[in-house]
Amino acid sequence: MRQRPRVIVIIIGWLFITVGGLGLLRDWLLLLTPQAAEHAAALRAEGAAMLALIWTVRGLAIVGGAFLIRGAPWARWLLAGWMAFHVALSAGHSFQALALHVLIFAGIAYVLFRPQPRATDRASAADTHTS
Repeated sequence: MRQRPRVIVIIIGWLFITVGGLGLLRDWLLLLTPQAAEHAAALRAEGAAMLALIWTVRGLAIVGGAFLIRGAPWARWLLAGWMAFHVALSAGHSFQALALHVLIFAGIAYVLFRPQPRATDRASAADTHTS
């Protein structure tokens, strides 16, 4: 039977929550360190629009991961888009970064989008095993 493994889907959801949350926390907690002035200057140098985009993307990872765990079908598409965005960003970096993001994207897409078994598939599989 082909079925999305629930445990792996939950792990993927928590992975996205963790990645998004750690990214936000890193930016915000560094503002509480002795180097807060330098960090604040670096954040300002990003520009308000870019910083809003970065924090929104990280927030979307958290939202997508949480709703993936809850079983919302649209969360799969949100996280696939999130990963596709990161694949596109990594194209501007090294080949190794691009290859890593493509492999991660392929694995996540495989787990999240492989078809669920239909009731008739399960019944025919059960008939085959009992014969």
